[in-house]
Amino acid sequence: MRIPYELALGWRYTRAGRAARRNGFISFISGVSMLGIALGVAALIIVLSVMNGFQKEVRDRMLGVVSHIEVYGPGGGALPDLGRTLGEVRANPEVVGAAPFVAAQSLLARGEDMRGAIVRGIDPAREPQVTDLGRTMAPGTLERLVPGSFGIVLGAELARNLGVRPGDPVTLIAPGGQVTPAGIVPRLKQMTVVGTFDSGHFEYDSGLALLHLEDAERIFRLDGPTGVRLRLRDLNRAREVAADLANSLTGPVVVRDWTQQNRTWFAAVQVEKRMMFIILTLIVAVAAFNLVSTLVMTVTDKRADIAILRTLGASPRSIMGIFVVQGATVGVIGTLAGLLLGLAVAFNIDIIVPAIERLFHASFLPRDVYLISRMPSDPQSADIMPIAVISLVLAFVATLYPSWRASRVNPAEALRYE
Repeated sequence: MRIPYELALGWRYTRAGRAARRNGFISFISGVSMLGIALGVAALIIVLSVMNGFQKEVRDRMLGVVSHIEVYGPGGGALPDLGRTLGEVRANPEVVGAAPFVAAQSLLARGEDMRGAIVRGIDPAREPQVTDLGRTMAPGTLERLVPGSFGIVLGAELARNLGVRPGDPVTLIAPGGQVTPAGIVPRLKQMTVVGTFDSGHFEYDSGLALLHLEDAERIFRLDGPTGVRLRLRDLNRAREVAADLANSLTGPVVVRDWTQQNRTWFAAVQVEKRMMFIILTLIVAVAAFNLVSTLVMTVTDKRADIAILRTLGASPRSIMGIFVVQGATVGVIGTLAGLLLGLAVAFNIDIIVPAIERLFHASFLPRDVYLISRMPSDPQSADIMPIAVISLVLAFVATLYPSWRASRVNPAEALRYE
């Protein structure tokens, strides 16, 4: 099969050959453009993969504590009909687990130390159906939450702040005190710490306490659970399933999915990811538009060749095609090299980062500062494909003006001084 001469000449100019030995600067600029595109594409892939990894890691730890969907009673009170609500939510094919709970805020005191906490009353037998919190505890901890014993499980950071260990007593101060002749006296209840959990998420480890469901109802004077927690087959469909449940459940209930519970955090991550994409895309754009200077110098160097081709019958479109091929080839090679480099680093970042830390005796993610201590990575095709397309489009756009200039070369003027 005969190769069009536009492709052949464009590829020959890209390789430079003897032209590179005559004018090494043009070849050097072309190589810098190719390298810049490759590094920009690789940086985009690596940074977005790491950000995806952070988001996934924190989300998984978060969902180890919170459920996919929560159904509340009206005004934060008890559910009107727990049995009916459980039956209706379990009828949804996306729901794989359901458990009642009580949610309230209180103070926990130990001596002079006092901390605010979210108190969650749970059914120890059903809790594993909706969260993985039991895996972050010592074996048998949930079983120690026996109704009537008023045992409590604290987050590891909360227990550390109060200075308590399993077996120590703490005082739970419930809101809405008792009215006495001396005034309103807060309700106090002596609790026994039966265990701790360490979810790896500071917000919950420092501010969550677990009680047995019946003990929580008794302390907060409730007629029943304040809500039902659900686990879904696919957590990414939580918003859709929550909307379906809100329309199908009987009675005045409030349905909230996990994305609404942590809306601010996820919105901040998305904004940061979007801004990083824009900033790093500018790096690719700068490298791509280096092709403009490369092709302009090539056109200037090849004026005589262009004039000869025109006198032999080449059309302006063919001349333009030659230099479009040259610039596009640089863009394609740079983009492919960047994809290979970026994916190689993204898929092996758990090996590369520890090696760099050992080499420089440094820690990029100190355990006492960040939620996680290792660099996560999660390359996603939804990020990689737009990166490749944008890089190729920018490289192609950068070739248009120099190629158009080449097609406008006047053969008589170009050959006058040859």
